[in-house]
Amino acid sequence: MIVMLVAAGLAVGASIVVPMVMQRVVDGPVRHHDPGGLIWFGLAALALGALEALMVFLRRWTQSYASLSMEADVRDELYGHMQKLPLTFHDRWQSGQLLSRAITDIGVIRRFLSFGVIYLIVNVCQYVVVVVLLIRLYWPLGTLVALSAVPLFLISRGFARRFLTVSRQVQDSQGDLATYVEESAHGIRVIKAFGRRHHMFTRFTANADRVYGLAVERARLDSRFAPLYELIPNLSLAVIVVVGAVAVVQDHLTLGQLVAFATLQMGLVWPVESLGWILATGQEAMTAADRIYDVFDTEPTVVDRPGAVDVDRASVTGAVRFEGVRFGYPEGDRDVLAGIDLDIAPGETMALVGVTGSGKTTLVSLVPRLYDVTGGRITLDGRDVREYTLDSLRRTVATAFEEPILFSMSVRENLALGRPDATDAELAEALRVAQAEFVYELPWGLDTRVGEQGLSLSGGQRQRLALARAVVSRPKVLVLDDPLSALDVNTEALVEEALARVLAGTTALLVVHRPSTVALADRVALLEDGRITAVGTHSELLATVPSYRAVLSATADEDEDLAGWADQLPEGRGVAAR
Repeated sequence: MIVMLVAAGLAVGASIVVPMVMQRVVDGPVRHHDPGGLIWFGLAALALGALEALMVFLRRWTQSYASLSMEADVRDELYGHMQKLPLTFHDRWQSGQLLSRAITDIGVIRRFLSFGVIYLIVNVCQYVVVVVLLIRLYWPLGTLVALSAVPLFLISRGFARRFLTVSRQVQDSQGDLATYVEESAHGIRVIKAFGRRHHMFTRFTANADRVYGLAVERARLDSRFAPLYELIPNLSLAVIVVVGAVAVVQDHLTLGQLVAFATLQMGLVWPVESLGWILATGQEAMTAADRIYDVFDTEPTVVDRPGAVDVDRASVTGAVRFEGVRFGYPEGDRDVLAGIDLDIAPGETMALVGVTGSGKTTLVSLVPRLYDVTGGRITLDGRDVREYTLDSLRRTVATAFEEPILFSMSVRENLALGRPDATDAELAEALRVAQAEFVYELPWGLDTRVGEQGLSLSGGQRQRLALARAVVSRPKVLVLDDPLSALDVNTEALVEEALARVLAGTTALLVVHRPSTVALADRVALLEDGRITAVGTHSELLATVPSYRAVLSATADEDEDLAGWADQLPEGRGVAAR
Protein backbone atom coordinates (compact mmCIF):
# COMPACT_ATOMS: atom_id res chain seq x y z
CA MET A 1 0.00 0.00 0.00
CA ILE A 2 2.84 2.40 0.86
CA VAL A 3 4.59 1.73 -2.46
CA MET A 4 1.32 2.29 -4.34
CA LEU A 5 0.61 5.57 -2.57
CA VAL A 6 4.17 6.86 -3.02
CA ALA A 7 4.12 5.96 -6.72
CA ALA A 8 0.69 7.54 -7.16
CA GLY A 9 1.78 10.65 -5.27
CA LEU A 10 4.88 11.09 -7.42
CA ALA A 11 2.85 10.57 -10.62
CA VAL A 12 0.28 13.18 -9.56
CA GLY A 13 3.06 15.51 -8.40
CA ALA A 14 4.70 15.30 -11.80
CA SER A 15 1.40 16.02 -13.55
CA ILE A 16 0.86 19.09 -11.29
CA VAL A 17 4.36 20.47 -11.84
CA VAL A 18 3.97 20.41 -15.64
CA PRO A 19 1.45 23.35 -15.67
CA MET A 20 3.80 25.34 -13.43
CA VAL A 21 6.59 24.72 -15.96
CA MET A 22 4.23 25.90 -18.71
CA GLN A 23 3.69 29.12 -16.75
CA ARG A 24 7.45 29.74 -16.70
CA VAL A 25 7.67 28.95 -20.41
CA VAL A 26 4.92 31.40 -21.39
CA ASP A 27 6.02 34.19 -19.06
CA GLY A 28 9.71 33.61 -19.82
CA PRO A 29 11.13 32.33 -23.13
CA VAL A 30 7.87 32.78 -25.10
CA ARG A 31 7.30 36.32 -23.89
CA HIS A 32 10.96 37.31 -24.33
CA HIS A 33 11.50 35.34 -27.55
CA ASP A 34 14.25 33.18 -26.01
CA PRO A 35 14.62 29.88 -28.02
CA GLY A 36 17.40 28.61 -25.76
CA GLY A 37 15.15 28.77 -22.71
CA LEU A 38 12.48 26.81 -24.56
CA ILE A 39 14.88 23.86 -24.99
CA TRP A 40 15.61 23.59 -21.27
CA PHE A 41 11.97 23.89 -20.27
CA GLY A 42 11.06 21.31 -22.95
CA LEU A 43 13.57 18.84 -21.54
CA ALA A 44 12.20 19.45 -18.04
CA ALA A 45 8.64 18.76 -19.24
CA LEU A 46 9.84 15.60 -21.00
CA ALA A 47 11.57 14.39 -17.82
CA LEU A 48 8.43 15.02 -15.77
CA GLY A 49 6.31 13.11 -18.32
CA ALA A 50 8.71 10.16 -18.21
CA LEU A 51 8.64 10.19 -14.40
CA GLU A 52 4.84 10.24 -14.39
CA ALA A 53 4.68 7.28 -16.83
CA LEU A 54 7.17 5.28 -14.76
CA MET A 55 5.25 5.92 -11.53
CA VAL A 56 1.92 4.97 -13.14
CA PHE A 57 3.45 1.67 -14.29
CA LEU A 58 4.90 0.96 -10.83
CA ARG A 59 1.62 1.82 -9.13
CA ARG A 60 -0.52 -0.34 -11.41
CA TRP A 61 1.80 -3.32 -11.21
CA THR A 62 2.00 -3.09 -7.42
CA GLN A 63 -1.73 -2.60 -6.89
CA SER A 64 -2.62 -5.46 -9.24
CA TYR A 65 -0.27 -7.85 -7.43
CA ALA A 66 -1.47 -6.75 -3.98
CA SER A 67 -5.19 -6.83 -4.84
CA LEU A 68 -5.03 -10.24 -6.52
CA SER A 69 -3.14 -11.64 -3.53
CA MET A 70 -5.77 -10.16 -1.21
CA GLU A 71 -8.56 -11.67 -3.32
CA ALA A 72 -6.95 -15.11 -3.18
CA ASP A 73 -6.44 -14.87 0.59
CA VAL A 74 -10.03 -13.78 1.28
CA ARG A 75 -11.42 -16.51 -1.00
CA ASP A 76 -9.27 -19.12 0.78
CA GLU A 77 -10.47 -17.85 4.15
CA LEU A 78 -14.10 -17.86 3.06
CA TYR A 79 -13.89 -21.41 1.67
CA GLY A 80 -12.10 -22.62 4.80
CA HIS A 81 -14.75 -20.97 6.98
CA MET A 82 -17.58 -22.57 4.98
CA GLN A 83 -15.93 -25.96 5.51
CA LYS A 84 -16.04 -25.38 9.27
CA LEU A 85 -19.70 -24.40 9.38
CA PRO A 86 -22.18 -27.07 10.50
CA LEU A 87 -24.51 -28.93 8.19
CA THR A 88 -27.42 -26.96 9.66
CA PHE A 89 -25.93 -23.88 7.97
CA HIS A 90 -25.59 -25.59 4.59
CA ASP A 91 -29.10 -27.03 4.95
CA ARG A 92 -30.47 -23.47 5.05
CA TRP A 93 -28.27 -21.70 2.51
CA GLN A 94 -28.62 -21.95 -1.25
CA SER A 95 -25.44 -23.14 -2.93
CA GLY A 96 -25.78 -20.45 -5.60
CA GLN A 97 -25.72 -17.73 -2.94
CA LEU A 98 -22.49 -19.15 -1.50
CA LEU A 99 -21.04 -19.44 -5.01
CA SER A 100 -21.96 -15.83 -5.75
CA ARG A 101 -20.24 -14.63 -2.59
CA ALA A 102 -17.10 -16.71 -3.11
CA ILE A 103 -16.62 -15.68 -6.75
CA THR A 104 -18.49 -12.50 -7.73
CA ASP A 105 -18.57 -10.55 -4.45
CA ILE A 106 -14.89 -11.08 -3.65
CA GLY A 107 -14.06 -9.94 -7.19
CA VAL A 108 -16.10 -6.76 -6.64
CA ILE A 109 -14.17 -6.00 -3.44
CA ARG A 110 -10.86 -6.66 -5.19
CA ARG A 111 -11.69 -4.22 -8.00
CA PHE A 112 -12.58 -1.49 -5.53
CA LEU A 113 -9.48 -2.01 -3.40
CA SER A 114 -7.17 -2.19 -6.43
CA PHE A 115 -8.55 0.89 -8.20
CA GLY A 116 -11.33 2.63 -6.29
CA VAL A 117 -9.49 3.17 -3.00
CA ILE A 118 -6.27 4.30 -4.66
CA TYR A 119 -8.05 6.66 -7.02
CA LEU A 120 -10.16 8.04 -4.17
CA ILE A 121 -7.11 8.85 -2.03
CA VAL A 122 -5.07 10.18 -4.94
CA ASN A 123 -7.91 12.22 -6.44
CA VAL A 124 -8.83 13.83 -3.11
CA CYS A 125 -5.19 14.74 -2.47
CA GLN A 126 -4.83 16.05 -6.02
CA TYR A 127 -8.00 18.13 -5.66
CA VAL A 128 -6.82 19.72 -2.40
CA VAL A 129 -3.30 20.46 -3.68
CA VAL A 130 -4.56 21.92 -6.96
CA VAL A 131 -7.16 24.10 -5.21
CA VAL A 132 -4.43 25.49 -2.92
CA LEU A 133 -2.26 26.26 -5.95
CA LEU A 134 -5.18 27.88 -7.75
CA ILE A 135 -5.95 30.13 -4.77
CA ARG A 136 -2.29 31.16 -4.65
CA LEU A 137 -2.31 31.92 -8.39
CA TYR A 138 -5.53 33.99 -8.31
CA TRP A 139 -7.67 33.76 -5.23
CA PRO A 140 -11.09 34.83 -6.69
CA LEU A 141 -11.10 32.05 -9.25
CA GLY A 142 -9.42 29.61 -6.85
CA THR A 143 -12.20 30.23 -4.33
CA LEU A 144 -14.78 29.55 -7.05
CA VAL A 145 -13.18 26.17 -7.78
CA ALA A 146 -13.11 25.35 -4.06
CA LEU A 147 -16.81 26.20 -3.65
CA SER A 148 -17.71 23.91 -6.56
CA ALA A 149 -16.97 21.02 -4.18
CA VAL A 150 -20.18 21.81 -2.21
CA PRO A 151 -22.68 20.71 -4.92
CA LEU A 152 -20.42 17.73 -5.66
CA PHE A 153 -20.68 16.67 -2.01
CA LEU A 154 -24.48 16.99 -1.99
CA ILE A 155 -24.82 15.04 -5.24
CA SER A 156 -22.53 12.29 -3.97
CA ARG A 157 -24.46 11.95 -0.72
CA GLY A 158 -27.79 11.38 -2.48
CA PHE A 159 -26.25 9.07 -5.07
CA ALA A 160 -24.51 6.85 -2.53
CA ARG A 161 -27.63 6.38 -0.39
CA ARG A 162 -29.82 5.29 -3.33
CA PHE A 163 -27.16 3.25 -5.13
CA LEU A 164 -26.44 1.14 -2.03
CA THR A 165 -30.00 -0.23 -1.89
CA VAL A 166 -30.20 -1.09 -5.59
CA SER A 167 -26.72 -2.63 -5.59
CA ARG A 168 -27.65 -5.04 -2.78
CA GLN A 169 -30.79 -6.10 -4.65
CA VAL A 170 -28.76 -6.78 -7.82
CA GLN A 171 -26.19 -8.92 -6.02
CA ASP A 172 -28.83 -10.91 -4.12
CA SER A 173 -30.77 -11.57 -7.33
CA GLN A 174 -27.57 -12.72 -9.05
CA GLY A 175 -27.10 -15.26 -6.25
CA ASP A 176 -30.67 -16.52 -6.72
CA LEU A 177 -30.08 -16.87 -10.47
CA ALA A 178 -26.84 -18.79 -9.88
CA THR A 179 -28.72 -21.18 -7.59
CA TYR A 180 -31.39 -21.77 -10.22
CA VAL A 181 -28.84 -22.44 -12.98
CA GLU A 182 -26.92 -24.85 -10.74
CA GLU A 183 -30.06 -26.76 -9.76
CA SER A 184 -31.18 -26.96 -13.40
CA ALA A 185 -27.80 -28.31 -14.45
CA HIS A 186 -27.85 -30.99 -11.77
CA GLY A 187 -31.47 -31.87 -12.47
CA ILE A 188 -31.27 -31.86 -16.27
CA ARG A 189 -32.23 -35.55 -16.46
CA VAL A 190 -35.42 -34.95 -14.49
CA ILE A 191 -36.27 -31.88 -16.58
CA LYS A 192 -35.87 -33.81 -19.82
CA ALA A 193 -37.63 -36.91 -18.48
CA PHE A 194 -40.76 -34.93 -17.59
CA GLY A 195 -40.62 -32.76 -20.69
CA ARG A 196 -40.50 -29.58 -18.63
CA ARG A 197 -37.82 -27.76 -20.63
CA HIS A 198 -40.12 -24.89 -21.59
CA HIS A 199 -41.49 -24.57 -18.06
CA MET A 200 -38.00 -24.40 -16.55
CA PHE A 201 -36.90 -21.95 -19.26
CA THR A 202 -39.84 -19.72 -18.39
CA ARG A 203 -38.82 -19.74 -14.73
CA PHE A 204 -35.21 -19.04 -15.69
CA THR A 205 -36.17 -16.05 -17.84
CA ALA A 206 -38.26 -14.70 -14.95
CA ASN A 207 -35.18 -14.84 -12.68
CA ALA A 208 -32.94 -13.44 -15.43
CA ASP A 209 -35.41 -10.63 -16.13
CA ARG A 210 -35.35 -9.67 -12.46
CA VAL A 211 -31.55 -9.42 -12.57
CA TYR A 212 -31.80 -7.45 -15.82
CA GLY A 213 -34.39 -5.06 -14.44
CA LEU A 214 -32.43 -4.34 -11.28
CA ALA A 215 -29.19 -3.93 -13.24
CA VAL A 216 -30.89 -1.46 -15.60
CA GLU A 217 -32.25 0.45 -12.59
CA ARG A 218 -28.71 0.62 -11.19
CA ALA A 219 -27.35 1.80 -14.55
CA ARG A 220 -30.16 4.36 -14.85
CA LEU A 221 -29.32 5.73 -11.42
CA ASP A 222 -25.64 5.91 -12.34
CA SER A 223 -26.37 7.64 -15.65
CA ARG A 224 -28.63 10.17 -13.91
CA PHE A 225 -25.84 11.40 -11.64
CA ALA A 226 -22.78 10.89 -13.90
CA PRO A 227 -23.47 13.93 -16.16
CA LEU A 228 -23.54 16.17 -13.09
CA TYR A 229 -19.98 15.15 -12.22
CA GLU A 230 -18.93 16.29 -15.72
CA LEU A 231 -21.09 19.41 -15.84
CA ILE A 232 -19.76 21.12 -12.70
CA PRO A 233 -16.01 21.07 -13.55
CA ASN A 234 -16.71 22.04 -17.17
CA LEU A 235 -18.85 24.99 -16.07
CA SER A 236 -16.04 26.03 -13.73
CA LEU A 237 -13.56 25.80 -16.60
CA ALA A 238 -15.74 28.00 -18.81
CA VAL A 239 -15.99 30.64 -16.08
CA ILE A 240 -12.22 30.47 -15.53
CA VAL A 241 -11.44 31.05 -19.22
CA VAL A 242 -13.76 34.08 -19.49
CA VAL A 243 -12.95 35.67 -16.13
CA GLY A 244 -9.28 34.81 -16.50
CA ALA A 245 -9.05 36.48 -19.90
CA VAL A 246 -10.56 39.66 -18.42
CA ALA A 247 -8.06 39.46 -15.54
CA VAL A 248 -5.15 39.19 -18.00
CA VAL A 249 -6.40 42.23 -19.89
CA GLN A 250 -6.64 44.14 -16.59
CA ASP A 251 -3.13 42.95 -15.57
CA HIS A 252 -4.41 41.00 -12.57
CA LEU A 253 -2.97 37.83 -14.13
CA THR A 254 -0.13 37.12 -16.50
CA LEU A 255 -0.79 35.05 -19.59
CA GLY A 256 1.41 32.29 -18.16
CA GLN A 257 -0.58 32.23 -14.95
CA LEU A 258 -3.83 31.93 -16.90
CA VAL A 259 -2.42 29.04 -18.92
CA ALA A 260 -1.24 27.33 -15.73
CA PHE A 261 -4.59 28.02 -14.03
CA ALA A 262 -6.61 26.59 -16.91
CA THR A 263 -4.33 23.57 -17.25
CA LEU A 264 -4.54 22.79 -13.54
CA GLN A 265 -8.33 23.15 -13.67
CA MET A 266 -8.49 20.77 -16.64
CA GLY A 267 -6.45 18.32 -14.56
CA LEU A 268 -9.34 18.27 -12.06
CA VAL A 269 -11.91 17.19 -14.66
CA TRP A 270 -10.93 13.49 -14.51
CA PRO A 271 -10.78 13.28 -10.68
CA VAL A 272 -14.25 14.82 -10.47
CA GLU A 273 -15.69 12.73 -13.31
CA SER A 274 -14.27 9.55 -11.76
CA LEU A 275 -15.97 10.35 -8.45
CA GLY A 276 -19.26 8.81 -9.64
CA TRP A 277 -17.50 5.62 -10.73
CA ILE A 278 -15.56 5.44 -7.46
CA LEU A 279 -18.74 5.89 -5.42
CA ALA A 280 -20.56 3.24 -7.50
CA THR A 281 -17.81 0.65 -7.09
CA GLY A 282 -17.52 1.60 -3.43
CA GLN A 283 -21.22 0.96 -2.83
CA GLU A 284 -21.00 -2.36 -4.68
CA ALA A 285 -17.99 -3.28 -2.55
CA MET A 286 -19.88 -2.36 0.62
CA THR A 287 -22.84 -4.58 -0.25
CA ALA A 288 -20.44 -7.35 -1.33
CA ALA A 289 -18.63 -7.08 2.00
CA ASP A 290 -21.96 -7.23 3.86
CA ARG A 291 -22.90 -10.38 1.95
CA ILE A 292 -19.54 -12.00 2.63
CA TYR A 293 -19.77 -11.15 6.33
CA ASP A 294 -23.17 -12.85 6.39
CA VAL A 295 -21.08 -16.01 6.07
CA PHE A 296 -18.08 -14.96 8.17
CA ASP A 297 -20.36 -13.80 11.02
CA THR A 298 -21.86 -17.28 11.27
CA GLU A 299 -19.90 -19.03 13.99
CA PRO A 300 -18.98 -22.70 13.55
CA THR A 301 -20.79 -24.73 16.19
CA VAL A 302 -19.26 -28.16 15.54
CA VAL A 303 -15.66 -27.43 16.52
CA ASP A 304 -12.85 -28.91 18.54
CA ARG A 305 -13.26 -28.34 22.23
CA PRO A 306 -10.36 -26.86 24.22
CA GLY A 307 -8.07 -29.72 25.13
CA ALA A 308 -9.51 -32.09 22.50
CA VAL A 309 -7.26 -35.09 21.82
CA ASP A 310 -6.67 -37.24 18.75
CA VAL A 311 -8.28 -40.66 18.55
CA ASP A 312 -5.64 -43.34 18.99
CA ARG A 313 -6.57 -45.66 16.14
CA ALA A 314 -4.16 -48.33 17.32
CA SER A 315 -5.87 -48.75 20.70
CA VAL A 316 -9.50 -47.80 19.97
CA THR A 317 -11.89 -50.77 20.22
CA GLY A 318 -14.94 -49.14 18.65
CA ALA A 319 -17.41 -49.32 21.55
CA VAL A 320 -20.16 -46.77 20.80
CA ARG A 321 -22.77 -45.66 23.32
CA PHE A 322 -25.70 -43.24 23.10
CA GLU A 323 -26.62 -41.79 26.50
CA GLY A 324 -29.88 -39.83 26.65
CA VAL A 325 -29.16 -38.34 23.23
CA ARG A 326 -31.47 -35.56 22.11
CA PHE A 327 -31.31 -33.54 18.92
CA GLY A 328 -33.41 -30.82 17.32
CA TYR A 329 -32.79 -28.70 14.23
CA PRO A 330 -32.46 -24.95 14.88
CA GLU A 331 -35.54 -24.13 12.81
CA GLY A 332 -37.59 -27.04 14.21
CA ASP A 333 -40.22 -26.74 16.92
CA ARG A 334 -39.58 -30.17 18.43
CA ASP A 335 -36.74 -32.64 18.96
CA VAL A 336 -36.12 -35.17 16.19
CA LEU A 337 -34.46 -37.45 18.73
CA ALA A 338 -35.93 -37.42 22.20
CA GLY A 339 -33.72 -39.44 24.57
CA ILE A 340 -31.79 -42.19 22.75
CA ASP A 341 -30.07 -44.85 24.84
CA LEU A 342 -28.17 -47.52 22.90
CA ASP A 343 -25.04 -49.60 23.41
CA ILE A 344 -23.03 -51.03 20.50
CA ALA A 345 -20.26 -53.41 21.52
CA PRO A 346 -16.85 -53.40 19.82
CA GLY A 347 -17.05 -55.26 16.53
CA GLU A 348 -20.85 -55.49 16.66
CA THR A 349 -23.08 -54.58 13.72
CA MET A 350 -26.22 -52.73 14.77
CA ALA A 351 -29.08 -52.10 12.32
CA LEU A 352 -31.48 -49.17 12.71
CA VAL A 353 -35.02 -49.75 11.48
CA GLY A 354 -37.87 -47.27 11.40
CA VAL A 355 -40.41 -45.59 9.17
CA THR A 356 -39.38 -42.73 6.92
CA GLY A 357 -38.81 -39.58 8.96
CA SER A 358 -38.19 -41.39 12.24
CA GLY A 359 -34.69 -39.88 12.58
CA LYS A 360 -32.43 -42.75 11.50
CA THR A 361 -30.15 -40.67 9.28
CA THR A 362 -29.96 -37.92 11.89
CA LEU A 363 -28.97 -40.45 14.56
CA VAL A 364 -26.09 -41.98 12.62
CA SER A 365 -24.90 -38.51 11.54
CA LEU A 366 -24.26 -37.65 15.18
CA VAL A 367 -21.51 -40.28 15.53
CA PRO A 368 -18.95 -38.52 13.24
CA ARG A 369 -20.29 -35.17 14.51
CA LEU A 370 -21.82 -34.02 11.26
CA TYR A 371 -24.27 -32.54 13.75
CA ASP A 372 -23.76 -32.13 17.50
CA VAL A 373 -26.21 -33.48 20.02
CA THR A 374 -28.39 -30.90 21.76
CA GLY A 375 -28.74 -33.12 24.82
CA GLY A 376 -27.03 -36.19 26.27
CA ARG A 377 -23.83 -37.52 24.78
CA ILE A 378 -22.29 -40.12 22.47
CA THR A 379 -19.15 -41.93 23.59
CA LEU A 380 -16.46 -43.82 21.73
CA ASP A 381 -14.59 -46.20 24.04
CA GLY A 382 -16.18 -44.45 27.00
CA ARG A 383 -15.10 -40.94 26.00
CA ASP A 384 -17.44 -38.24 24.68
CA VAL A 385 -16.88 -37.89 20.93
CA ARG A 386 -16.79 -34.10 21.45
CA GLU A 387 -13.56 -34.57 23.40
CA TYR A 388 -11.82 -35.88 20.28
CA THR A 389 -10.50 -33.69 17.49
CA LEU A 390 -12.83 -33.62 14.52
CA ASP A 391 -10.21 -34.69 11.99
CA SER A 392 -9.10 -37.75 13.95
CA LEU A 393 -12.71 -38.72 14.80
CA ARG A 394 -13.76 -38.62 11.16
CA ARG A 395 -10.72 -40.66 10.15
CA THR A 396 -11.85 -43.25 12.66
CA VAL A 397 -15.56 -43.17 11.76
CA ALA A 398 -16.24 -43.65 8.02
CA THR A 399 -19.64 -42.91 6.48
CA ALA A 400 -21.43 -43.97 3.30
CA PHE A 401 -24.66 -42.15 2.53
CA GLU A 402 -27.79 -43.29 0.72
CA GLU A 403 -27.33 -40.45 -1.76
CA PRO A 404 -23.72 -40.89 -2.89
CA ILE A 405 -21.71 -37.76 -3.63
CA LEU A 406 -18.86 -38.10 -6.11
CA PHE A 407 -16.60 -35.25 -7.11
CA SER A 408 -15.44 -34.16 -10.55
CA MET A 409 -12.16 -36.01 -10.30
CA SER A 410 -10.79 -39.44 -11.13
CA VAL A 411 -12.17 -42.67 -9.68
CA ARG A 412 -8.90 -43.11 -7.80
CA GLU A 413 -9.12 -39.66 -6.20
CA ASN A 414 -12.74 -40.23 -5.20
CA LEU A 415 -11.89 -43.59 -3.59
CA ALA A 416 -8.84 -42.27 -1.75
CA LEU A 417 -10.61 -39.16 -0.44
CA GLY A 418 -10.60 -40.44 3.13
CA ARG A 419 -7.22 -42.18 2.86
CA PRO A 420 -4.84 -40.58 0.33
CA ASP A 421 -2.06 -43.12 1.01
CA ALA A 422 -4.18 -46.15 -0.01
CA THR A 423 -2.38 -48.52 -2.39
CA ASP A 424 -3.81 -49.93 -5.61
CA ALA A 425 -4.17 -53.30 -3.89
CA GLU A 426 -6.24 -51.76 -1.09
CA LEU A 427 -8.38 -49.90 -3.60
CA ALA A 428 -8.90 -53.14 -5.54
CA GLU A 429 -10.03 -54.93 -2.36
CA ALA A 430 -12.50 -52.16 -1.51
CA LEU A 431 -13.87 -52.25 -5.06
CA ARG A 432 -14.30 -56.01 -4.83
CA VAL A 433 -16.20 -55.70 -1.55
CA ALA A 434 -18.51 -53.06 -3.02
CA GLN A 435 -18.91 -55.02 -6.29
CA ALA A 436 -17.57 -51.92 -8.06
CA GLU A 437 -14.99 -53.63 -10.26
CA PHE A 438 -16.78 -52.13 -13.27
CA VAL A 439 -14.34 -49.21 -12.93
CA TYR A 440 -11.63 -51.28 -14.64
CA GLU A 441 -13.81 -51.33 -17.75
CA LEU A 442 -13.98 -47.53 -17.91
CA PRO A 443 -11.86 -45.87 -20.64
CA TRP A 444 -8.92 -45.08 -18.33
CA GLY A 445 -9.69 -47.39 -15.44
CA LEU A 446 -9.06 -45.83 -12.04
CA ASP A 447 -7.83 -42.65 -13.71
CA THR A 448 -11.17 -42.04 -15.48
CA ARG A 449 -12.83 -38.79 -14.44
CA VAL A 450 -16.41 -39.48 -13.38
CA GLY A 451 -17.71 -36.00 -14.16
CA GLU A 452 -19.63 -33.56 -11.98
CA GLN A 453 -21.67 -35.36 -9.29
CA GLY A 454 -20.63 -38.63 -10.97
CA LEU A 455 -23.57 -38.30 -13.37
CA SER A 456 -21.68 -40.24 -16.04
CA LEU A 457 -22.36 -43.32 -13.88
CA SER A 458 -25.63 -45.00 -12.94
CA GLY A 459 -27.15 -44.57 -9.48
CA GLY A 460 -26.09 -48.07 -8.46
CA GLN A 461 -22.53 -47.52 -9.69
CA ARG A 462 -22.23 -44.25 -7.75
CA GLN A 463 -23.54 -45.93 -4.62
CA ARG A 464 -21.06 -48.80 -4.91
CA LEU A 465 -18.16 -46.37 -5.37
CA ALA A 466 -19.28 -44.43 -2.29
CA LEU A 467 -19.38 -47.69 -0.32
CA ALA A 468 -15.90 -48.62 -1.55
CA ARG A 469 -14.66 -45.17 -0.45
CA ALA A 470 -15.92 -45.83 3.08
CA VAL A 471 -14.41 -49.33 3.16
CA VAL A 472 -10.96 -48.32 1.87
CA SER A 473 -10.35 -46.00 4.83
CA ARG A 474 -10.25 -49.04 7.18
CA PRO A 475 -12.44 -47.40 9.83
CA LYS A 476 -12.85 -48.61 13.38
CA VAL A 477 -16.50 -47.54 13.20
CA LEU A 478 -18.44 -47.78 9.94
CA VAL A 479 -21.69 -45.84 9.48
CA LEU A 480 -23.78 -46.98 6.50
CA ASP A 481 -26.89 -44.94 5.73
CA ASP A 482 -28.79 -47.45 3.57
CA PRO A 483 -25.89 -47.69 1.08
CA LEU A 484 -27.47 -50.54 -0.91
CA SER A 485 -30.82 -48.95 -1.79
CA ALA A 486 -29.89 -48.38 -5.44
CA LEU A 487 -28.64 -51.93 -6.06
CA ASP A 488 -30.54 -54.73 -7.72
CA VAL A 489 -31.25 -57.85 -5.69
CA ASN A 490 -28.40 -59.94 -7.12
CA THR A 491 -25.76 -57.25 -6.68
CA GLU A 492 -27.03 -56.51 -3.18
CA ALA A 493 -26.57 -60.15 -2.20
CA LEU A 494 -22.98 -60.14 -3.46
CA VAL A 495 -22.19 -56.88 -1.66
CA GLU A 496 -23.74 -58.12 1.58
CA GLU A 497 -21.70 -61.30 1.43
CA ALA A 498 -18.47 -59.33 0.98
CA LEU A 499 -19.49 -56.74 3.60
CA ALA A 500 -20.10 -59.45 6.17
CA ARG A 501 -16.39 -60.30 6.02
CA VAL A 502 -15.34 -56.64 6.16
CA LEU A 503 -17.60 -55.90 9.13
CA ALA A 504 -16.05 -58.69 11.17
CA GLY A 505 -14.10 -56.81 13.85
CA THR A 506 -15.47 -53.41 12.81
CA THR A 507 -18.19 -51.67 14.78
CA ALA A 508 -20.95 -50.85 12.32
CA LEU A 509 -24.15 -48.86 12.47
CA LEU A 510 -26.50 -49.54 9.56
CA VAL A 511 -29.60 -47.64 8.50
CA VAL A 512 -31.81 -50.35 7.00
CA HIS A 513 -34.79 -50.10 4.69
CA ARG A 514 -34.68 -53.50 2.98
CA PRO A 515 -35.40 -56.59 5.08
CA SER A 516 -32.59 -58.44 3.28
CA THR A 517 -29.99 -55.97 4.63
CA VAL A 518 -30.96 -56.83 8.22
CA ALA A 519 -29.08 -60.11 7.75
CA LEU A 520 -25.82 -58.15 8.06
CA ALA A 521 -26.66 -57.07 11.62
CA ASP A 522 -25.96 -58.82 14.91
CA ARG A 523 -28.75 -56.85 16.55
CA VAL A 524 -31.50 -54.51 15.43
CA ALA A 525 -32.82 -51.31 17.06
CA LEU A 526 -36.33 -50.05 16.27
CA LEU A 527 -36.60 -46.25 16.16
CA GLU A 528 -40.07 -44.74 16.65
CA ASP A 529 -40.96 -41.09 17.28
CA GLY A 530 -37.39 -40.19 18.13
CA ARG A 531 -36.91 -43.03 20.64
CA ILE A 532 -35.46 -46.53 20.62
CA THR A 533 -38.47 -48.70 21.49
CA ALA A 534 -36.97 -52.16 21.03
CA VAL A 535 -33.53 -53.77 20.68
CA GLY A 536 -32.78 -57.40 19.91
CA THR A 537 -31.96 -59.85 17.19
CA HIS A 538 -33.98 -59.85 14.01
CA SER A 539 -35.72 -63.08 15.03
CA GLU A 540 -36.57 -61.81 18.51
CA LEU A 541 -38.08 -58.56 17.29
CA LEU A 542 -39.94 -60.28 14.49
CA ALA A 543 -41.55 -62.61 17.02
CA THR A 544 -42.31 -60.11 19.78
CA VAL A 545 -42.67 -56.57 18.36
CA PRO A 546 -45.69 -55.98 16.07
CA SER A 547 -44.51 -52.53 15.01
CA TYR A 548 -41.18 -54.03 13.87
CA ARG A 549 -43.03 -56.55 11.74
CA ALA A 550 -45.18 -53.75 10.32
CA VAL A 551 -42.15 -51.65 9.29
CA LEU A 552 -40.41 -54.57 7.61
CA SER A 553 -43.55 -55.96 5.99
CA ALA A 554 -44.28 -52.64 4.27
CA THR A 555 -40.83 -52.69 2.65
CA ALA A 556 -40.99 -56.42 1.99
CA ASP A 557 -44.31 -56.03 0.15
CA GLU A 558 -42.73 -53.41 -2.07
CA ASP A 559 -39.75 -55.66 -2.82
CA GLU A 560 -42.06 -58.59 -3.61
CA ASP A 561 -44.09 -56.44 -5.99
CA LEU A 562 -40.91 -55.42 -7.80
CA ALA A 563 -39.65 -59.00 -7.88
CA GLY A 564 -42.98 -60.27 -9.22
CA TRP A 565 -42.93 -57.64 -11.93
CA ALA A 566 -39.35 -58.60 -12.81
CA ASP A 567 -40.37 -62.28 -13.18
CA GLN A 568 -42.79 -61.24 -15.93
CA LEU A 569 -40.09 -59.58 -18.00
CA PRO A 570 -38.50 -61.38 -20.97
CA GLU A 571 -35.51 -63.55 -20.16
CA GLY A 572 -32.29 -61.65 -19.65
CA ARG A 573 -33.97 -58.53 -18.25
CA GLY A 574 -34.37 -57.52 -14.66
CA VAL A 575 -35.16 -54.66 -12.38
CA ALA A 576 -32.52 -51.99 -12.35
CA ALA A 577 -31.52 -49.93 -9.34
CA ARG A 578 -34.44 -48.32 -7.57
